[in-house]
Amino acid sequence: MFRSKFSEDIFYHKYAHEGCETWADLAKTLVEDVCQDRMSKTEKEELTQAIENLKFIPGGRYLYYAGRNKKFFNNCYLLKAEEDTREDWANLSWSAESCLMTGGGIGVDYSIYRPENSRLNSTGGVASGPIPAMHKINEIGRRVMQGGSRRSAIYASLNWQHQDVHNFLHAKDWYQMPVAGTDVTMGHLKEADFNFSCPLDYTNISVNYDTEWLTRYWESGDTGEVFKTNVKQALSTAEPGFSFNFFDKEDETLRNACTEVTSSDSHDQCCLGSVNLGRIDSLSDLKNIVELGTKFLICGTIRAHVPYSKVADVREKNRRIGLGLMGMHEWLIKRGSRYEVTPELHKWLGVYKGISDKYAKEFADACGVNRPIARRAIAPTGSIGILAGTSTGVEPIFAVAYKRRYLKSNRWHYQYVVDSAAQELIELYDAKPDKIESAIDLAEDYERRMKFQFDVQSYVDMSISSTINLPQWGSKLNNEDTVEQFAETLAKYAHGLRGFTVYPDGCRGGQPLVSVPYAEAKDKLGEEFEEGIETHDICDITGSGGVCGA
Repeated sequence: MFRSKFSEDIFYHKYAHEGCETWADLAKTLVEDVCQDRMSKTEKEELTQAIENLKFIPGGRYLYYAGRNKKFFNNCYLLKAEEDTREDWANLSWSAESCLMTGGGIGVDYSIYRPENSRLNSTGGVASGPIPAMHKINEIGRRVMQGGSRRSAIYASLNWQHQDVHNFLHAKDWYQMPVAGTDVTMGHLKEADFNFSCPLDYTNISVNYDTEWLTRYWESGDTGEVFKTNVKQALSTAEPGFSFNFFDKEDETLRNACTEVTSSDSHDQCCLGSVNLGRIDSLSDLKNIVELGTKFLICGTIRAHVPYSKVADVREKNRRIGLGLMGMHEWLIKRGSRYEVTPELHKWLGVYKGISDKYAKEFADACGVNRPIARRAIAPTGSIGILAGTSTGVEPIFAVAYKRRYLKSNRWHYQYVVDSAAQELIELYDAKPDKIESAIDLAEDYERRMKFQFDVQSYVDMSISSTINLPQWGSKLNNEDTVEQFAETLAKYAHGLRGFTVYPDGCRGGQPLVSVPYAEAKDKLGEEFEEGIETHDICDITGSGGVCGA
């Protein structure tokens, strides 16, 4: 069933528990948990088989809470600062903590908050601005282990015209932030010790761009200084990302932690599951899996527990589901295609869109609930993509072979991995490792990555979470001289995108994956080892923080 021991490890480490010791056990328990009597016996059997065969995989929160007393199936919650008042600051903090404690990530838009140093008529003082509020939520995330099982995932956004946007653009310049009493920066220590506290280290940030920005660009051909600065920051530090909200989507500034789910309503939620194209061989099979996945997710919106009543109220109104895709690159590779949306893939995407729309309406009516106002979002599918042994979301495979970095007992551990989809092609089709296209290869051809996301977005009514790998900042292909070109290229596609992020190689400490030669990884496959500086070295530098703290 699983393609590799790596996939098995993901299941047993993250999702297996009493009563769900095997993947088949979990699939059966999950379907009964979520669907109950809302789907027929035959449909539930087919759905169970689809999950067992890794053709449809619900979001990670579904897998974790299957068979447990609590049913916090939602992956994320979408929040916004609604008023610039002390009451709203308190309410936002309470909402964020409540959502995080269920295991769901959060996304927060802070654009309503007044700029820093704005005069307060009520007290005669001045406003703090949005960034201190972001730090407050980040600290909540630092202290709360999501659902007692994983680290917090937080997203923050700010409108491009907000007066504090320039501070926001530089809020995570860790390598420019010195550690008092030392000759090192916060970035250096974060690289050495993941637990070292840095500003907004649990929070991904993006700038929101609206129709006014797009119109200005179309009229002048100039992307503007905010956008250009945003591009430079992204190309050098990976953040902030870009959130595009144009025309009829202009009010959907709220995003979940991975940005694929969008909404205009605070306290909205995301209910996720993904169809694995890498395991589907025919259009008829695709139609069946999309139908079953759509019905499952609607059941999930009925069955899932929520952290507080406002989430339930918004859910009842919107009934938002996010049926996504993964294994897209594997699907292309098996057909000998480059990383591009081919005519055949367009046809398959049309089926995905049409069938999900059809059954979202029909099944919601049959269940007596509001029809979902949005049906499709493509998540990054990191863990479940690895579990399925396929390419994640819309991403190309990262590399044919790589070294994976992860935390274990406050120490960095490493493991050699060969991509499962690539290995299958090598074994079954005698493909040459150096001829299999990967994200590393495409790092020098970012427009092709943009075009791919642009083409797929036309079939998705929310957004796509995708991160483009780029060469290291300061290299020949990614430097000060390339900023303008990248800005112009991204702006050209922006009207058909909803979100966009990049990751320059080596830009952050804790980079989880590093490509290695296939022969090296094959020779050391599965081998686990430690690397990096000793814990006491960090403690000698700082005396506190990270693993040195209480």
